[in-house]
Amino acid sequence: MTRKLKVYHYPACDTCRKAVKALQQQGYTVDLHNIKETPPSAEELRQLIPLSGLPIAKWFNVAGEVYREMGLKDKIKDMSDDEKIKLLASNGMLIKRPIVTDGKRASIGFREEDFARIWYNS
Repeated sequence: MTRKLKVYHYPACDTCRKAVKALQQQGYTVDLHNIKETPPSAEELRQLIPLSGLPIAKWFNVAGEVYREMGLKDKIKDMSDDEKIKLLASNGMLIKRPIVTDGKRASIGFREEDFARIWYNS
């Protein structure tokens, strides 16, 4: 059985490269999507966010340049979930990366222990 994952990544990101390599070492086939060129749509985010079990705020790349330039730290708490999702969909560089999904689960970012729990041995 082929184990295939959809991965939104940024090719210049070391963390993304490490995550993709770790998944491939676990035997996954990865379907890569450049998050900057083709970020997930608002509709796709509405499906992925609940699959991650994380609040929408955790999906923002708070360390990113775009996030800081837009001054989102103070603005985000006053936004509706719908506004946050539309904002994330509008610019892939606002999204924490990589996003990994098999359609049943989703993860964001790359921490070895989280990946092991979610993606290894499954």
